[in-house]
Amino acid sequence: MAGLKERYKKEVVPRLMERYGYTNIMRVPRLEKVVLNIGVGEAIANAKAIEAAEKDLVAICGQHPVITRSKRSIAAFKLRVGMPIGLKVTLRGDRMYQFLDKLMNVVLPRIREFRGVPRDCFDGFGNYTLGLKEQAVFPEISFEAVDKLRGLEVTIVTKARTDEEGRQLLEMLGMPFTKEEE
Repeated sequence: MAGLKERYKKEVVPRLMERYGYTNIMRVPRLEKVVLNIGVGEAIANAKAIEAAEKDLVAICGQHPVITRSKRSIAAFKLRVGMPIGLKVTLRGDRMYQFLDKLMNVVLPRIREFRGVPRDCFDGFGNYTLGLKEQAVFPEISFEAVDKLRGLEVTIVTKARTDEEGRQLLEMLGMPFTKEEE
């Protein structure tokens, strides 16, 4: 949405430049992409599971996913190389901002007993990964139409150099982190 992008340009950039002492606007951390990932392990036994997960992912983000395939065989799981085991979508530009705006302002508050997202899910390079237990928290998904609840992983990739810079960027954009004392 233009709202989150405008907020980044008008509010977040000047505050980050002041806080970290950046002299060049290009050094300010920014969002690069958002990657959504659904693991569909039951696709080994049920070929329709991939189609159902794909329908959900298209409804959530408005973009068709790529099928991820297994890289090795695991006999215990009856898994062979090349079998479909998940779906992923990479969002950039306006779609990324629209999705993040919806995630922070609509989806996360709908989660039962929501107290904020964990502060410690950064990877050391300023990128944040959030796991959702079910795809039904998105308003586009009808709970009655869901065949099976599937988890959804959301990875927010930033240009931040440290976790602290990435946390500040997401906090200023409106990510509802848990309170520090918890």
